[in-house]
Amino acid sequence: MKAKIGIITASDRASAGVYEDLSGQAIIDTMKEYLTSEWEPVYRIIPDIQDDIEHAMIELADHEQCCLIVTTGGTGPAKRDVTPEATENVCEKMMPGFGELMRQVSLQYVPTAILSRQTAGIRGKSLIINLPGKPKSIRECLDAVFPAVPYCIDLIEGPYLECNEDVIKPFRPKK
Repeated sequence: MKAKIGIITASDRASAGVYEDLSGQAIIDTMKEYLTSEWEPVYRIIPDIQDDIEHAMIELADHEQCCLIVTTGGTGPAKRDVTPEATENVCEKMMPGFGELMRQVSLQYVPTAILSRQTAGIRGKSLIINLPGKPKSIRECLDAVFPAVPYCIDLIEGPYLECNEDVIKPFRPKK
């Protein structure tokens, strides 16, 4: 059975067609490099509206049954940046370690990483992770946190994700 991975781009301008969504594509490209198990992307591009973001997360988790939902955009301090609030509203459990590690890694590149409010959480059998909006930052953050993602998905009773270990090495405790 194919795993489903949700990709949500929260961007007023990209959703209006003002510019191409490079961030959502960067997530898909990274997953293609990471994963050797069969999977399919379930992609949404929506404006920076909290209700819309929450609705998309709920749809991807509950109806599409995505084991992983990765968002891009809306994690900064600007008034329209509401992705972390949407994530907190739809999740049963928050996973703050994801945001902590992503900020720590991003700080090696830019001092403004402390402005990021990225977080992660669990909704049912879905892990939701908020990523920044720039493709380069997306890859840096995913490289940092993804080794823990397959085991987290195992723990929430999702599909077994296999990775290309030449690209990313997932950590699963020895039995």
